[in-house]
Amino acid sequence: MSAADEGQSIGQLVASATAEMSALVHDEIALAKAELRQDVKRGLLGSGAAIAAGVLLLFSLPVLSFAAAYGIHNLGLGLAWSFLIVGGAYVLLAVALVGWAALKFKKIKKSEGAQKSIASAKESAAVLSKVKPHPRELEDGATERPAVEAVPRSTV
Repeated sequence: MSAADEGQSIGQLVASATAEMSALVHDEIALAKAELRQDVKRGLLGSGAAIAAGVLLLFSLPVLSFAAAYGIHNLGLGLAWSFLIVGGAYVLLAVALVGWAALKFKKIKKSEGAQKSIASAKESAAVLSKVKPHPRELEDGATERPAVEAVPRSTV
């Protein structure tokens, strides 16, 4: 116990501890929100990669396919085989981009920081709900409730 706490009653100490636990719960909730924002950002990056793969296939496939197929045809291969080779190359490129997007999505599932923070906040809230300051009896038989000081919420 510090020198500043020696002059406080038990009710005041309990009220102070309760206020500090409340601030801790608010901080844990803010941490969980920050971790969820990070997971959403990862999801958006993965979605962007998948959209980029679709746009790439949609706009570049016809033009580049014809150019590449006629280029291969000039090497002496038949026109049908030339188009088949070019089409296969674009399919492989699209599969690679979808695989990269899947890796980004898997990072979201592996992030357990937000779930740990939420569980910790729930545990702290359960402890807070069980702690109640007890009224103390005065000399004249009346009971006095301890004063609870307001603690400013953190802005994390």
